Amino acid sequence: MNDSIKLLVKVLLPVGIGIAVVGWLMARDFDIDTWRSISWSHTAIAGIALALLFTLGRETGLAWRFRVLSDRKLNWWQCFKITMLCEFVSAITPTTAGGSAVSMVFMKREGIDAGRGTALTMTTLFLDELFFVVLCPIIFLLEPASRLFGFGNGEMAFSMGFKGAFWTVWAIVCIWTLILFTGIFLKPEFIGNVLKRLFRIKWLRRWDKQIGKIASDMTVTGKDIKNRSFRWWAKAVSATFLSWLSRFLVVNAIFLGFAPWSDQLLVFCRQFVVWTLLTVSPTPGGSGVSEWLFTTYYGDMLGSAGIALIIAIIWRLASYYLYLFTGAVLVPAWIKKGIKTKHRKHNE
Repeated sequence: MNDSIKLLVKVLLPVGIGIAVVGWLMARDFDIDTWRSISWSHTAIAGIALALLFTLGRETGLAWRFRVLSDRKLNWWQCFKITMLCEFVSAITPTTAGGSAVSMVFMKREGIDAGRGTALTMTTLFLDELFFVVLCPIIFLLEPASRLFGFGNGEMAFSMGFKGAFWTVWAIVCIWTLILFTGIFLKPEFIGNVLKRLFRIKWLRRWDKQIGKIASDMTVTGKDIKNRSFRWWAKAVSATFLSWLSRFLVVNAIFLGFAPWSDQLLVFCRQFVVWTLLTVSPTPGGSGVSEWLFTTYYGDMLGSAGIALIIAIIWRLASYYLYLFTGAVLVPAWIKKGIKTKHRKHNE
């Protein structure tokens, strides 16, 4: 199987999963009267346009972060290209893997050496996890748990299970953030040694080499960035918050267009819960899971699961399929460029 076919399969798999789940949801919740009740007015068009603007805001934040972390060694076009390639990888892999984890591969192609690229990758992972740790208490100050988890048309067992899943995932995020913080800033060698010893256990030994590399990366990262200035960190954190808040606001914009009566603060706060849960989705880019989760979670705010499904489809077009198809255009050119570079170096 050549690279083109492999790429096509990886693109079509999440699309197929998403279509299958949407089809099932439409068979369960959709009726023609729901579709007719949707007003495709100037307000709806403006909402979609605003959603696309927030999508651009997300990519700007991510590109800005790469620019800051690379000390401007990457120009804006290189940063945007790396960002879109990372988003594409996120779209075709389970969200537990994500695109940030392989960003060093894309940075190396743009002239950042492997050691430096690894340091930047570890830093982006830390900043993303830190965002969820910091924002969580703020979200629950803005909206009580009864409003965030009181949904499901009275199905208490489902709501409680949803709540339990959220707190479990958030606890894992906190632990992982603490490990990254310790590994980057405090005792990178200590954490590395603990990981190496842990994965010498017989039934964990198959991952020994990978863990050894991660441990070494932590050490390199800590030496490189822990003495950075407050201004440098402030820019990196600001870029991270810009990217994530823009991602949340995409849904607010769509609600403004199709359900302007909705509580915008609650819409925003529930996005935090949605994206926290999607960090552990087993499907590529959260396909299928995202559509079901959105429709179930926001249905009570709209009074109709059918309308929620339509909004969910628009949301996924702006926040997922856009990256899937953009990446499908960029990746072949990126691979072709890499092959040409390799041949040129070989001939030299």
